[in-house]
Amino acid sequence: MSRMRSAAAHGSCYDGRPVALLTQHGKKRVLAPVLQAALGCRVELVGGYDTDQLGTFTRDIPRDGSQLEAARRKARIGMTLARLPLGLASEGSFGADPFTGALPWNIELLVWIDAERELEVVGIAQGGAACAHLLASTWIEVESFATQMGFPTFGLIVRPDSAAGLPVLKGINTRAELIAAFDRTQRHSETGSVFVESDLRAHANPTRMEMIRRAAQDLAAKLESTCPACAAPGFAPVECVRGLPCSECGAPTQELSAEILACVKCSHRVTRYFRGRLGDPGYCDYCNP
Repeated sequence: MSRMRSAAAHGSCYDGRPVALLTQHGKKRVLAPVLQAALGCRVELVGGYDTDQLGTFTRDIPRDGSQLEAARRKARIGMTLARLPLGLASEGSFGADPFTGALPWNIELLVWIDAERELEVVGIAQGGAACAHLLASTWIEVESFATQMGFPTFGLIVRPDSAAGLPVLKGINTRAELIAAFDRTQRHSETGSVFVESDLRAHANPTRMEMIRRAAQDLAAKLESTCPACAAPGFAPVECVRGLPCSECGAPTQELSAEILACVKCSHRVTRYFRGRLGDPGYCDYCNP
């Protein structure tokens, strides 16, 4: 990043500063090492609030608003409880992959709020997810599904096939607990079947926890980069420019030729060109129409 100054190289403005992290699903384990090493901050766990009230993956409590809005609310609540001007929060989402639309996909978002500087920086990571579900009527089906999903390293959830008044059963960590949850739910099932699905809470899903760690790396890199104009942290890419010259004919390709970096605090923007690179003819509309 020749056009950007590294906060780590010049002394981070967050060195030694406490940062509130509101979570009840073990995310500090992957967030703290990354952010503390990069910024010198102290990630402080905040308790006393049930974050499930802001929405659950099991759909018994719907999330209000967008993924970013939920993360902001979580960070602000943590800052208020801890009485700190710095806050950090994570929020995940799951859906179909953007390429084929057939595979499970996880997007992890981290928001960093600095009330003193009145700025917000967001880190993002995304990729394939360990996420599946099954409508099962026999223990053999459940056992096979559990093996495929890496249980008990990856957690499972059991829910009724209808609104039978039974709670969604979470925190299933052993084979005995899974058998008991299946038997209990099946006894109250209207059809004799129950839903078994991946537990997508961070502490129960190692694949998601790794994605959160990657989002922390993205966030740290942005916070380490300061604006050349006002020195605010978070000077990072916000837009890509396509048109890298084709190595065969020189025409613009669909590959990236530059990226635009912007400050989260002031209006300063810089275009950084990928000089010396040539595009693959496979992405050229002239060579490969």
